[in-house]
Amino acid sequence: MTQTRESESQRPALLQAVLDAFRIPDLRTRILFTLAMLVVFRIVAHIPVPGIDRGALENLFQGEFGSLLGFLDLFSGGAFRNLSVAALGVYPYITSSIVIQILVPVIPQLRALSKEGDYGRRKLNQYTHLATVPIAVLQGYGQILLLKQAGVFAGSDPLGSGLELATMLVAMVAGTMFLVWLGELITERGIGNGVSIIIFGGIVAGLPTIISQAFASRTDFTGLVILAIAGLVIIGLIVLFTDAQRKIPVQYGRTVFRGGAPRRSSGSSFIPLRVNSAGMIPLIFAFALLILPGTFAAFFGAKNSFAQSIANIFSPNSWVYWFILFFLVVAFAFFYTLVTFSQMNIAENLQRQGGFIPGIRPGKPTEEYLNRVIIRITWGGALFLGFIAVTPYIASLVTGIQALQLSSTALLILVGVALDSMRQLEAQLSMRKLPGFIK
Repeated sequence: MTQTRESESQRPALLQAVLDAFRIPDLRTRILFTLAMLVVFRIVAHIPVPGIDRGALENLFQGEFGSLLGFLDLFSGGAFRNLSVAALGVYPYITSSIVIQILVPVIPQLRALSKEGDYGRRKLNQYTHLATVPIAVLQGYGQILLLKQAGVFAGSDPLGSGLELATMLVAMVAGTMFLVWLGELITERGIGNGVSIIIFGGIVAGLPTIISQAFASRTDFTGLVILAIAGLVIIGLIVLFTDAQRKIPVQYGRTVFRGGAPRRSSGSSFIPLRVNSAGMIPLIFAFALLILPGTFAAFFGAKNSFAQSIANIFSPNSWVYWFILFFLVVAFAFFYTLVTFSQMNIAENLQRQGGFIPGIRPGKPTEEYLNRVIIRITWGGALFLGFIAVTPYIASLVTGIQALQLSSTALLILVGVALDSMRQLEAQLSMRKLPGFIK
């Protein structure tokens, strides 16, 4: 027994944590279940919609619509590149979630539901699922229209046949809802946030293609080394800003009775305010908004000089595109952070629980103080996200390698999902008094 413990202590901490996780039946079941759901997702991602000209589809990805298609392909987990039944991915669900979150402080009925605890969360989740269906139908129709104009459908016209169009839309919407269901199963029975895990699996599956494109775009070994070093630095920055937080000290005071006499008892805690509270949402907003003008202008570019100039301005090859992208990411970071932070009602909850920030009066002064703090620290997170958004353009200028437009966003998702999953495993191991991943 002593030799076994000594050999375990000599193993690397990461390897030992993995072995400990697989020795615990509950954790082993959760990990294997997550991997099994990812296998199911990858199978579904390769079931294509019938009547597709794959050569024309690949040429479309390399052409003027590459920005929009790359964005859609990222959130479909690579399924859109194959135009599978899961080509819409979980993007309609993400869009629906964002819309509901924005509407909660605006619509009184939704705001009241958000304060009703578990019942309110279930109802809002139900509304999110219901809103996903029409969003998926509209997005699916738009994708079919775009692909038809690009000549992707070989020998068929889905828009000319109502039955064929309805069949394709039903299949694509069903694929989206199936992926959302898989994600919820992973959240409930697996490890990590299920929807994020689905996106994570698709990005990982596309890594070989990204690496091969980087090598194909430039054979200069120096440029590749610079790009690799820059990637490691960016990963470090993502980890730093993901975990960075401002801890606001909080004092709690309450009256207790000992021996029949009231006595004042107190305790202390803190409110963790994250520097990057918005996560990757501002990047999603900015990319979704910015690629639309160039995409619509591309439909008329060959016939209209004005449309052609708009398409050139909103092309990833233009510095104006990246400047506007940086501005939008920073703006959306502030917008989303302030909207979600206002829904937390931290000052009201503190006052109800008998807590206060030292030196700040409860109530309205506490709310104003917290708003000032969240605005100041959000500057760091917003500028960081803006830098992450324009990293591919900077990398292409420095190394000469035409990095993919969404590679930095994909990197942010990969690191964020990995950290979140590791924290959940860390919590499970800590409950059993076992050493974890994070020191």
